[in-house]
Amino acid sequence: MPETEKNADPNAARITLAQRVWSRYLSNRRRIGTVAAVIFALFLAWHVVNGRNGLTSWQQKRAEDKVLAQEIDQLAAENARLSHHVDRLKSDPGAIEHEARERLHYARPNEIVYALTAPSGPQKVAPATP
Repeated sequence: MPETEKNADPNAARITLAQRVWSRYLSNRRRIGTVAAVIFALFLAWHVVNGRNGLTSWQQKRAEDKVLAQEIDQLAAENARLSHHVDRLKSDPGAIEHEARERLHYARPNEIVYALTAPSGPQKVAPATP
């Protein structure tokens, strides 16, 4: 009979092994749950900081928003300045004359305009002859 018990032992050992694993799981399930909760919390914290819309991304977007707000203010000031300039050109004859003289190089009748050219490179000075 001892030989038949030995043949039955592997099946019994498997059952007891499964039972031991199950009993260890049941006795350690609180620890397993705690470890799983800690791992999940760490993943969630990492995702909050580095995720698609995390703190890092939020700070970059906030800095970009400040830069764009400054640019909008500058463009609004330039737009107001240009709008004022257009209004002056529509109504002020002096401003119209000034623009015509500056940009188009117009002159009044009987007025002489001298065009000076900038020297191009070093020039040789000829010696004075007596």
